[in-house]
Amino acid sequence: MEIKLKEHIDKLIPLTDDEFAFVLSHFKFEKYHKNDFLIQQGEDVNYCYYVVTGLLKLFYMDQDGKQHIVSFAMEDWWESDFSAYFTQSKAKMSLQCIENTVVFSISLSDYQKLSTELPKMERFFLQKSNLGHIASQNRIISFLTSSANERYEQLLKQYPTLFQRVSKTLLASYLGVSRETLSRLSS
Repeated sequence: MEIKLKEHIDKLIPLTDDEFAFVLSHFKFEKYHKNDFLIQQGEDVNYCYYVVTGLLKLFYMDQDGKQHIVSFAMEDWWESDFSAYFTQSKAKMSLQCIENTVVFSISLSDYQKLSTELPKMERFFLQKSNLGHIASQNRIISFLTSSANERYEQLLKQYPTLFQRVSKTLLASYLGVSRETLSRLSS
């Protein structure tokens, strides 16, 4: 499993074996089962997660108990309630396994230590943050300017395997439509 993390980092910032051993010493390897929570709304957010295998959903639960999917995180993705992680505040969102999932987790103190002691990793984390920020802005723009059908087609084109791994109810929540609307879009 360590090789997946090394290959992931090497795509942006090549590391020597010694550097990677140092990086790896800052991470914890964890396994979760389907439906387990990594983060729960209202609790402390102690870790950021790199997904080795499996699938997660990041969601916000409103006062009426309606679940709003913010993102899905599959293999080779990073996820957390980043606002709470970086400000060390309570989670506004929950992170839950849709499938059995294997992750590497890193605490904020280890993240900061790693960034300070190995500047290559600071550049890596900055690039990953920038890419995540761009994706978030693109999603917001899509919600503001695209129809439900266009958002569905865009998601299908960008992540075709997601449709085999996620229920229509969760996809509908992510797209901001009802399950019935999603059924019409997908037929």
